[in-house]
Amino acid sequence: MRDLMSQSPAVSLALGGFVLGLAFGWLARASNFCVMGAVSDWRISGDCGRLGAAALAAATAMIGAQSLDAAGIVDLSRSMYVAPHINWAASIFGGLIFGFGMVFAGGCPSRSLVRAGGGDFRALVTALVMAVAALATVSGILGPARSSFEAATAIDLTTYHLPSQALPAVLASFNFDPSIMRWMALAIIAGPLLMFAIYRGRILRQPMLLIAGLGVGVIVTAGWAMTGLVSDDMAVRVIAPSSLSFVRPVADAIDWLERSTALGLPGFGAASVFGVLVGSALASVASQSLRFTGFSDGADFRRHLFGAVAMGVGGILGLGCTIGQGVTGLSTLAVQSFLTAAAIILGAVFGLARLQRSLDLDD
Repeated sequence: MRDLMSQSPAVSLALGGFVLGLAFGWLARASNFCVMGAVSDWRISGDCGRLGAAALAAATAMIGAQSLDAAGIVDLSRSMYVAPHINWAASIFGGLIFGFGMVFAGGCPSRSLVRAGGGDFRALVTALVMAVAALATVSGILGPARSSFEAATAIDLTTYHLPSQALPAVLASFNFDPSIMRWMALAIIAGPLLMFAIYRGRILRQPMLLIAGLGVGVIVTAGWAMTGLVSDDMAVRVIAPSSLSFVRPVADAIDWLERSTALGLPGFGAASVFGVLVGSALASVASQSLRFTGFSDGADFRRHLFGAVAMGVGGILGLGCTIGQGVTGLSTLAVQSFLTAAAIILGAVFGLARLQRSLDLDD
């Protein structure tokens, strides 16, 4: 399989990204899988069902990614998540901004793509504005400030003789067997997530949410396998292994639409964005739920605009979104991913409280 995919890595990544994105879009639309919605359910009604599905997705992806790494199918140490430096301030600040913003945008980037595929014009505008804000933060007007902020607050782990920020590598630095530490760290993190999904989320009593949680975890694992099999250290352009994420890839998808003749086939991330849109659209047509909707008023437009900008800036600072860090990043057991995921949830809690106050004032 590795030899076959390495013969045409660009085709493999584009096709694989599109197929996995399509599967994610269909599943998320059919099951209403949404991390922001899950936090909202928990805070407003105490229902932890969708939060349990998100926890199950993260645990499934952890088990899958770590198993692939142990089997030599993917080298997670080459992913951006486990680099030997922790941008703790950017992770926390970016996660808070992102989580706060996604409430006002009506959902995280993946949810915006799913809504856009179902005919929601507000979500499409949100995704486009978020992409512009993300590019401005990566290499545009906000780029120098972001770079300076990260450089001033980053912790270089190599000074502590740590080759990686992955939790197993940190534990192994205390002279423990690295292979044992992998499974110990997995049990410490994935075990409670599974218990939460089963007992608090009651996921076993809700088949659709059970399928959604397992499905998203499997799709993220498949993304790691896909990019891991294509990865070649001897290639002219080395491709680091990755999986689903929806902040920078949305920006990359727009860039590809503008410069496709120069760029060739879209990369894995950009292709997955197109796949989510198509998958959501197909699911909407199949369920007869395709509806074309727009902004209800000026206040609705301003809320989505603010949320989109916050997600773009925060998503770049935190190196991902609810899927990019909350599932894909966590699957690498990276310390920074735990910081960002926690900050996103906290930011969403603050955002829900603020949005409720503003709506009460409007009434």
